Amino acid sequence: MARLVLRPHFRGYLASQIRMASDQLGELGKGAGKGGGGGGSVREAGGAFGKRQAAEEERYFRQKEREQLALLRKHHEEEIDHHKKEIERMQREIDRHKGKIRKLKHDD
Repeated sequence: MARLVLRPHFRGYLASQIRMASDQLGELGKGAGKGGGGGGSVREAGGAFGKRQAAEEERYFRQKEREQLALLRKHHEEEIDHHKKEIERMQREIDRHKGKIRKLKHDD
């Protein structure tokens, strides 16, 4: 099976996007972020519960991202399999037509 491999420059881009997005949050668990919106009363209060909630949210979104990437990989693998089958089918068609041409030349 083919594997989805992120190119080094794409991995760096993705990591920088995640870092930039997290910079807008301010320090996780320390109350309201920079982007407006408080994130709820627990986050606004800060402290240990705010940090715990922020950590749980981060874990949730990382898990969602892993699930989405797994689905994307599966989709691409299915597409590759489909195209390989199409190539094989088309190759059989080519061989069939070549056989017809040989037969026509032989009949001459």
